[in-house]
Amino acid sequence: MHIAMGTDHAGYLYKERIKEHLEARGHKVRDHGCHSEEAADYPTYIQPVARAVQAGDCERGIVLGGSGNGEAIAANRYAGVRCALCWNEETAGLARAHNDANMLSIGARMVSEDAALRIVDRWLETPFEGGRHERRIRMIDHL
Repeated sequence: MHIAMGTDHAGYLYKERIKEHLEARGHKVRDHGCHSEEAADYPTYIQPVARAVQAGDCERGIVLGGSGNGEAIAANRYAGVRCALCWNEETAGLARAHNDANMLSIGARMVSEDAALRIVDRWLETPFEGGRHERRIRMIDHL
């Protein structure tokens, strides 16, 4: 799977670890930065991830920040992007199963690195259930 990633300084170390984790599992990662722990404005790095998912250049996107809130908000400004802020495996599974989330936001200051990796794995492994949830996705797309 092609996965775009982006973060601000708060999520930099997690991005690097998640990127290694994904590549070791055969995924292709497009890293949109940032590339250090030096203070950075998250919209600069989240927007290209959302655009890549929106355009279909990448099937999924993962964004990180301190809380993950701003990153999810920025990503969800793009039509067709459904970015879910997840803080455990259950929220990640439901984001995929019920919301067909094509982007994941994680707060690096909110969860441990091990938890972040489990969240990513659950989100990647969980299929969209469709059915009644499909109707709701269409409703959101027409807002």
